[in-house]
Amino acid sequence: MFNAPRPAQSYGGLSSSTNFGASFVNDPLAHSVYDSDGLDPWSAAPSPAPIPYNTSSGAATAHAGFSSVIADAVVPSVYHEAFVAVDPTNSGETSVNGLSRVLSTSGLSATNIDKIIGLVNSRSRVSKLEFFVALALVALAQSGKVDLSVERVAALAQENALPVPTLDLSSLAPSTSAFSPYGGAEIRAPVPTRSYTTDDPWNAPKYTNPSASQPQEGQSLTNGVTSSISGNGLPREWWRKQETVTVNILGQQGFLLNRYLVYEVSTDRSPPVPRRYSEFVILWDCLVRRYPFRLLPQLPPKRLGPDESFIEQRRRGLARFINFVVNHPVVKEDGVLAVFLTEPSFENWRKHNAISYDEESASKRVDPLEEMAIPSDLEAKLAVVRNKVGGLIEQWQKICILTERMIKRREAAAVRIPPPSTQRAFMPSHFSFSFSSTTTSSTEPDDGLPGDNASMASSVFSGLMHPGRMHLVNGKVQADSVRLTNALKVLAEVNQRCWRGDECELCMGVRQGVSSVAVHLERHSDALEHRARTMMYSTLEALKGQRDLYIAMRDLFIRQDRLSGDQVEKLKKRVDTNSLKLENVKQAKKNEWQDEADKISGNIEKDQEAITAALNRRVFIRASMWHELRVILHNRENTLLTQAVQAFAREERDFSDSVASNWGRLAETIEDMPLE
Repeated sequence: MFNAPRPAQSYGGLSSSTNFGASFVNDPLAHSVYDSDGLDPWSAAPSPAPIPYNTSSGAATAHAGFSSVIADAVVPSVYHEAFVAVDPTNSGETSVNGLSRVLSTSGLSATNIDKIIGLVNSRSRVSKLEFFVALALVALAQSGKVDLSVERVAALAQENALPVPTLDLSSLAPSTSAFSPYGGAEIRAPVPTRSYTTDDPWNAPKYTNPSASQPQEGQSLTNGVTSSISGNGLPREWWRKQETVTVNILGQQGFLLNRYLVYEVSTDRSPPVPRRYSEFVILWDCLVRRYPFRLLPQLPPKRLGPDESFIEQRRRGLARFINFVVNHPVVKEDGVLAVFLTEPSFENWRKHNAISYDEESASKRVDPLEEMAIPSDLEAKLAVVRNKVGGLIEQWQKICILTERMIKRREAAAVRIPPPSTQRAFMPSHFSFSFSSTTTSSTEPDDGLPGDNASMASSVFSGLMHPGRMHLVNGKVQADSVRLTNALKVLAEVNQRCWRGDECELCMGVRQGVSSVAVHLERHSDALEHRARTMMYSTLEALKGQRDLYIAMRDLFIRQDRLSGDQVEKLKKRVDTNSLKLENVKQAKKNEWQDEADKISGNIEKDQEAITAALNRRVFIRASMWHELRVILHNRENTLLTQAVQAFAREERDFSDSVASNWGRLAETIEDMPLE
């Protein structure tokens, strides 16, 4: 997600001649609300999801509004226990494969399990509400009900009598992947809802950060410790020493109209601290004012009525932002940043401490050696980057979109496709480039995109050969591999008895072979889905980080154009005028001329001090731009991309080896399937 720039924003009085796209500096919320059409400028798909097809199927109609099926009914605890078992990352959804593994512990036949999955889901991802409805249907089937329907579940929910299924979760088949969306970081259980009745909204002890000096109550917080911008760049193997900040979602807090989302920010500096999105905005605003000539990434936007997908993308964007700034060699020393990462209640801390917004140049100076190290052709070097940064952003946006599209195909992710007359198109402002080379027309299908499906439907093994391929059936994109697994299980179950009797070795051997195919296909589906999710949280996030870097560079150029101006020439003219005026006063020696001369001399001294400060600021801006170009941009754009590509290649190799091993074991297993 975050694949497209925000719509063009005004940037003060900046001329359009800079050829830079949209950005904001003073207020990240000023233009962050979505357009009235509801389109999501981060994603390659509209958000919220398009209106589903109107079909005659009662199940399809019920699926369009599962939130009203469960409504406010009390959900039995076993529902939550089962969902947590297949959603260890607390993402709020699981895969069809995960749902199938849970239902397999119910003792129901494969036919009933396949029917229940078909009733509640037509996608490769299963929401928590869909999962709960499936468990209610399991309970109905276990009680002997023949007519399984979502409407029956809705009726029971209205009576607050959701049935309790019998599940053997202890025998739940484990997933074949150790997928973690946080790059191997420990996943903590959700923190219980906290009370907000005390002065400290998180009611936790205060922790101090030994690496950063924090002011006492009532003191003003400055830019932190003085940091030198000299040196040969970053330390050797700096990428191995990056600090990692994890941002998790704690959930909603507050009541009624005053509800808001709280995030948990975790570092090695202190115990985890809760933060609101508005507090991220405060930090961002402070850093941009203090370090206007440093590379600082944008914050993800805010949105009215966000859905779960939007919230998850915003969490990832906040994580990319905070990880960027804590690893910036200059910004990481900032005192407010240290407080943000360690103070239990950022809101209470702000009430008792004044924050200084003085620009970095007001407290730092460039020594002569550093000034001499600035190349004389710095403007030419910056011009090279300035001229290509727009194209780089465009291409990285395209790479992110195409990569995400590939991940979705690999995951067999699915959405309902509305009729052409109701499907919403993206506004031009959401994308600054064309997909003419990557999109397909209605007559040229592209692995699951609308079009002629005859070729895909012509072979029952199309899903086996391409488990990530999406199949359009009655307006639904199907996750074929998981459903093919269930179909094979049902096939083996239905064909359990042979007309020759129970002792038919031919039928028994073939049935066992088909069951083996279902088992190995299920393993492959699980591995494929988890590999896609891993790519989404590793490879795709690395690509988005690369794109964010160039967007930050573009914004840096915009701030340089806007904020680097000064009054040196005007002050020099005023000093010359006052100097001439002072000479005339001294020569005329009128009454009280000495007082007037002292006043003029004082003005001259103030102007000269202002000139000196402005000239020093000019040097500091040049030194900062050279540092960001040489140390930050050049290192990050190359080293981190190399890391991402190498990691991707290794992960793909390991995944391919595991897939080949899985099919190899299947080939060995079915080698002895009888032929006669």
